[in-house]
Amino acid sequence: MVKRRFLLLAHRVPVSGNFSLNDLAGAGGRMDEVARAVSTAFTISNGLRRDTEFTVLFEAEPPPRARRIQLIGQGLRYLNPDERSTAALLKNALVRSATLERDVEASPGLVVGPADPSAVLRDFVNEVDTVWLTESGPPYTPVALSPASVGAVLSDPDDPTTEEQQILTQLRVPPVSLGPISLRASQCIDVLHNRWDALASTLP
Repeated sequence: MVKRRFLLLAHRVPVSGNFSLNDLAGAGGRMDEVARAVSTAFTISNGLRRDTEFTVLFEAEPPPRARRIQLIGQGLRYLNPDERSTAALLKNALVRSATLERDVEASPGLVVGPADPSAVLRDFVNEVDTVWLTESGPPYTPVALSPASVGAVLSDPDDPTTEEQQILTQLRVPPVSLGPISLRASQCIDVLHNRWDALASTLP
């Protein structure tokens, strides 16, 4: 089974988890879009995609306060399709991690801990056959799936920082777009899954 991996760069969500679930788009720093992207990556009709892993890199504060949440489909539980409960799951993980300087499994299949954003980005790209989703890239037309894993780097409503773009360029991650219309991160994930599903159906 080909593993699918996503890295979402979240630049505004308070890494302490100190925000209200009633204001995800405002004080939550667009946690609404982060939660929607996470839910979209995993949920299917009557189940979850167990072949998927999702990393959210929370960068509203620089190291050592930056945080990383990794969701691993194979062991993931308590993830529901609705945006609010997903946001609550992520918020609780951030709150639990706020005073810790080590990784901790905040709930089954969800690991949270401190992060060096540059290292997280480099490690992800080095481990996965990766594309960089950007509106200015050429059309993405995958013709095959990597035998091990395939992945994508996306950003929240803010573009990747100059440093992030430099890293992606240095590592020769191909910039690609999914069409002429600007899409939300969650919509991009749906499109990617659909295209990868089509390719996966042709594998022996």
